[in-house]
Amino acid sequence: MSNPVTSKATVCIVNYKTPDFIKLCLRSIRKFTTYPYEVIVVDNNSQDQSVEYLRALKWIRLFERPKSETEPGGGYAHAAALDLGLDNCNTEFFVSMHSDTFVIRKNWLRELVSYFDNDESIACVGAGKVELTAKWRVLLKRAADLSTFKRRLFGQSDPAGKHRYYNRTICCLYATEILRRQNLTFLMGRNEGLTAGKKLYFELVDRGYKTVELPAEIMGRYIVHLAHATQAVNPQDFTLRKRIVRKCNRLVDRVMSTATVRDILADSSLDA
Repeated sequence: MSNPVTSKATVCIVNYKTPDFIKLCLRSIRKFTTYPYEVIVVDNNSQDQSVEYLRALKWIRLFERPKSETEPGGGYAHAAALDLGLDNCNTEFFVSMHSDTFVIRKNWLRELVSYFDNDESIACVGAGKVELTAKWRVLLKRAADLSTFKRRLFGQSDPAGKHRYYNRTICCLYATEILRRQNLTFLMGRNEGLTAGKKLYFELVDRGYKTVELPAEIMGRYIVHLAHATQAVNPQDFTLRKRIVRKCNRLVDRVMSTATVRDILADSSLDA
C-alpha cells in the first residue's frame, strides 16, 4: 500500500443492525468534522434497513462483510471488521468508532488529532469508558467493586491483562503507520478472551510507544457513547442481564429524545 496521506484521518465504524444509531453517528460526523477525513463503514452482515441506508450514501466507503458458518461472531466479528477497515486505510490516522457513538462538538477530530503533537512516538489517543452517569455513581460503583478489592487484597496476578487499562475502541485514534510497522491487529488477544483492540493497546505500550489516555470527562466533551446499546436493541444476538438492558434502554430513550439528536436525525441534507 502507498504511503498514508498525511494530515488526514479515516474514521472506521462497525455496523451491526443499528439503523437509528448508525444514521446518528454518520450525520454527526458530517455535521461536526472540519479536519480532513474519510469514512469507512464495515457492516457485519446486518441484512436489515441499516444496510439499505448505508448503500445509498455516496460519501462513505462501505464494506459488507459476510459471516462465515464457523465465525464466532460478537466481539470477534467486531475486531475482524476493524481490521478490514485498517487494511483499507490510506491516511495518517485511523479512528475506530462504534455505531452507538456520536459526535457532539465541532472540530472534535482536529482537537483530538492535536494530542499527537507531531510526536512520532505517540501511537494512540483515546479514553477508557465514557460514562453517561453522575460522577458520584461511578465512584460508588468502583468503591463497591468486590472483585477488584479481592484481587488487590490477595495480590492476584493478571497475566492476560483482563483488568489492565486500555484505550477503548468506542472512539480511538491510532497512528496508522505504527500499527502497520508493528503488524498489530484488532483481533489480537481473542484467544485470551480480550475485547477488540485491547491486546493491540497493550502491545503498543509494551513496545515502548507513547499513548495519550484522556479522562472520561475530556472525551465526553467530544462524543457520546450509548454503552451496550447495540446489544440491547438486538437481544436475539446478544446476552445481557435484564438490569443492564433496562438501564441501557432508559439511557437510549433519554439521549435520543434530546434536541441535539432530534435535529441531527431530522437533517437529511447531512446524507448528501
